[in-house]
Amino acid sequence: MAKRAAPEVNAGSMADIAFLLLIFFLVTTTIETDSGLNRKLPPMEDQVDPPIIREKNIFTVVVNKNNQLLVEEKLTDVAELRQLAIDFLDNGGGVGEEACDYCQGARDEASSDNPDKAIISLKNDRETSYKVYIAVQNELVAAYNDLRNREFLRLYPNVGLNFVDAEKKYDDPRTSAEVAEDLKPKLDVVKKMYPQKLSEAEPNKTS
Repeated sequence: MAKRAAPEVNAGSMADIAFLLLIFFLVTTTIETDSGLNRKLPPMEDQVDPPIIREKNIFTVVVNKNNQLLVEEKLTDVAELRQLAIDFLDNGGGVGEEACDYCQGARDEASSDNPDKAIISLKNDRETSYKVYIAVQNELVAAYNDLRNREFLRLYPNVGLNFVDAEKKYDDPRTSAEVAEDLKPKLDVVKKMYPQKLSEAEPNKTS
């Protein structure tokens, strides 16, 4: 008795199916990307002479290789950094043209004159851990955001948003042009009241 021939499987379309599946997964798969730190570098400016900055208008923050935080040369915990930065930025110790009428700080003459003059200087060691570096950065940025939130809510209570949420709404591409156009001048006013002047020095290598 003759053996029955096994039917052959037509594999001619397998390559097409695999190609279609590949396209499907490429289109539908989302790839996570690191957003990094939100920083805007200042524009290049031609300056003949560097501006004179008073020492009292500089708030020094140093993180050493042992991940210890030194604020104004005093050993400090990261949890205390935000409030210390707020006290410095909101001090309002200036007089005359350098006075700050919206600052709610102690108005200590030995501290910053006004938020526009106040500069936070951050310096890390090359052996500082990334976790501590990010934690310090977050606390310093949060100090600016807390002050901006306060003033935004005070100046524009009818908006129903604080500064951070309003900025997110403005940056959201789904926000209508009319709403974005209304938010922009309000955000600019508050940014000018508390400009983010965070200076980061080149990390050094300690022996």
